[in-house]
Amino acid sequence: MTTKKVKRRKLKGEKFVIIAIFMLIVATPLLNVYTQTKLSESNIEVEKLKQNIEYQSSINESLNMKINELASLDKIREVASEEGLSYNNDNIKVIEKN
Repeated sequence: MTTKKVKRRKLKGEKFVIIAIFMLIVATPLLNVYTQTKLSESNIEVEKLKQNIEYQSSINESLNMKINELASLDKIREVASEEGLSYNNDNIKVIEKN
């Protein structure tokens, strides 16, 4: 009994398909790691921006309280008397924003 070796012929695009599948198998995990890294970096940046927004909001709130304090009627009378001015309520005109 003799066994013959059968030579298998490769199709034209078979080598290309095998290389493409191999590249996909290698590239998929690498791409996954890369995208996870970029996502983590983005999340860190978002958290930093949130902290900056919270900090700026607290500063804005503090400044608004200071504005309200300085715009109070008692403060206006105090500044007017310090500057030698008299406070006359009849001379005050209110301008409203539209």
